[in-house]
Amino acid sequence: MDVMFGRAKKKDAGSGKDAASRVVTLIGKPGCHLCDDARAVIEAVCAETGASWEEKDITRDEELHRAYWEQIPVVLIDGEQHTFWRVDAGRLRRELGA
Repeated sequence: MDVMFGRAKKKDAGSGKDAASRVVTLIGKPGCHLCDDARAVIEAVCAETGASWEEKDITRDEELHRAYWEQIPVVLIDGEQHTFWRVDAGRLRRELGA
């Protein structure tokens, strides 16, 4: 369990899956410079690994807003929180199994 935010995290989140079957989700908002930085890293890593990615706007989803407002940008992999604020390309690549 992530002690800081009280969210459970799978220990072997990526084991047994190839990167092309993974989905990366960026949760952010318009006008957020950290979100722009995260998007650039996610686009590059997903293009390299074959993983797909999507973006969700926290200002259009009350549930996401409640859950993640203080952490944006937030990155999920297959629905599980991977990181927030800054995205490390190497760590994302490793988590995707590349």
